[in-house]
This record gives sequence, structure tokens and C-alpha cells, in this order.
Amino acid sequence: MTDHPGNTWHGSSQAPSTVWTGRATNRFQWLLAAVGAACLALGIELAVDSAWGGGFAPLLMSVIGCVAAGLLILFGTLAFVHVAVKVDGDALEVRCGHAGLPRRRILLTHVVGADFAPTVTPRQWGGWGYRWRPDQGTAVVVRRGEALVLRLGDGMTFTVTVDDAEAAVRFIRDRLHLPATGKTPGH
Repeated sequence: MTDHPGNTWHGSSQAPSTVWTGRATNRFQWLLAAVGAACLALGIELAVDSAWGGGFAPLLMSVIGCVAAGLLILFGTLAFVHVAVKVDGDALEVRCGHAGLPRRRILLTHVVGADFAPTVTPRQWGGWGYRWRPDQGTAVVVRRGEALVLRLGDGMTFTVTVDDAEAAVRFIRDRLHLPATGKTPGH
């Protein structure tokens, strides 16, 4: 999804947009969030229903365990239901979930290249979410599919799964005056 907020139209002589926005969603995460809500509800039910015959300590441990597991699953999955990416003239900003956390901002002055990855899978990064691998860099993976891959000046990469990642790559390359082949000048 590309957002051109009223400052450019197809065939117009106006300047191109100075902001690119994109988004990706994973509907499967809602199912996992429902599992978290069910664990939370079970913990509450155990706490309210006093017909527990095993003693107070096992009841307390069960309630705390169900509530803790439910909250971890619920908030852990809701944080990665979707990702929003915004690229302006200065930086790329990634916000996850409804609260916008975790958040990452990368200055374009730290970017040496931008590439399109047609297929990125959670398996490549060890699962969904905000991932780090010493040999690959950092990634925000909310679903399987196309992704934007930034090559950073420190030799690391930052990957984010986002719809219309090719447009984001073109936008960043235009801002950085990089060639369309993905090669950095001088390499």
C-alpha cells in the first residue's frame, strides 16, 4: 500500500510524494491471541470458582500460571498482528501492533543499500516477531511474503515484511540516489 497524501496524481506535473507508507497483516496471529485470551479466562475462572479440592497453593499456582501464560500469549501476538512502515526523507520507521511497539527508526544516512526479497518466511528468521540473528541481522516478520531488506553501514541488514516492498525499495533508492540494480556506488 502506497500513500500519496494529496500531493501527487497520476499524470500530474506536481512533485512526487515525499513519504511512502506500507503495511502488512497476519490474520493467523488473531487465532493465537484467542488462545491467550482463553488461557487468561481459564485463570480467572479458576480464581473465581472456589470448588478446587487440591489445596490453596496448587490453586494459586494454577491461577498465576494461566493468567501469566494468557497475558504473554495475548500481548506477544497482538504486538505482531500487523506492521506499519513509513519512509520519509530522513528515516525509515517501523511500528508493530496496535500500540506501535516495538518501534524501530533507521536514519537513511545509515543505509547503504535497499533490496527487494520476494519471499521471506518466519522459518528463515526463527519465527514471527522482532528477530535478531548474528549472521543475518535484524528483522520484523509478521507474515510470509515479500520484504524490504536494508543494508546498513555497519554491515548488518534490517528486513521487514511489508506489502508492496518493491515500491519501498524504489522510494529508498531514489532518496539515496542508488542505482536500480541494488549495487552500492563504488562496489
